[in-house]
Amino acid sequence: MSEDPTLPREDTGFDRVLAFSLPNRHARGRVVRLGPVLETVLSAHAYPPVVKHLLADALVMTSLMGSLLKEEGAQLTIQAQAEGGLVDMMVCDYRDGEVRGYVHFDAEKFANMQDEELQLDLPALFGTGYLAITFDLVATKKRYQGVVPLEGSSLADACEAYFAQSEQVPTLLRISVRSNGERCMAGGLLMQFLPDGEEGQARLHAQEDHPDWEHVSVMAGSVQRDELLDPVLTLEELLWRLFHEEDEVRVEPLVLLQRGCRCTVEHYKTILSRFPDDQLADMREEDGTIPVDCAFCSKVLNIPV
Repeated sequence: MSEDPTLPREDTGFDRVLAFSLPNRHARGRVVRLGPVLETVLSAHAYPPVVKHLLADALVMTSLMGSLLKEEGAQLTIQAQAEGGLVDMMVCDYRDGEVRGYVHFDAEKFANMQDEELQLDLPALFGTGYLAITFDLVATKKRYQGVVPLEGSSLADACEAYFAQSEQVPTLLRISVRSNGERCMAGGLLMQFLPDGEEGQARLHAQEDHPDWEHVSVMAGSVQRDELLDPVLTLEELLWRLFHEEDEVRVEPLVLLQRGCRCTVEHYKTILSRFPDDQLADMREEDGTIPVDCAFCSKVLNIPV
């Protein structure tokens, strides 16, 4: 029996990040295609389609950027805060292959809008606000944060601006999302130029107009939306299509992604221990526990305190 070309192959690589580099071009990249993990995160809340698309975008970026971290336990957090739009807060993070995300939106505003008024550009969704990108490193206990305005047509535009302004690293991001009823998948490609040495070394003179970066950005930017989402095209095959003319492409499969939520009794006990006794008394139920609702997964835990 011939293989059904409309179904994903086992080696397609859903929910994993593929790292790659082009040594002769001083460039590195990440490519990802999210499937079941994305659907699990989105299922925690009854998001309108536009918000689902926004969160899927953010989770792809979180996976791509978070996978740049090499240190175990290090975390990337992407947080958007705004006012005057349909969405006032969005939080996503990545740690050791675990991703999670949440969006707080104005349900009443969505209910009063017509379909043709709903847009995905950042001003329409957020009004005015900012996007904060934070890297928390365990070994050095250092935190690095960059903040950029929520401007442009997409979150990818805002993240490219972050890398240009905060890290002086020319970066290209391409993200695509497809939703069909309850099923949703998303894919993304990240490409960066590291002209002053290997990863982890100082990069003092990154140039957007460097011939190597101009070449790589054109090749990576040629990726098609359907290629990022093609369920029968492996990530390795996608990279071959883009860069088969290069002298060398180094590929490294990274850890499998999973939905990670840290809403445990122990975690919330630690947080509640910081509250004074009088406030804890006001929060307690008759049975002596304090109910805590996790925004990321919608689980409600009764914490004995």
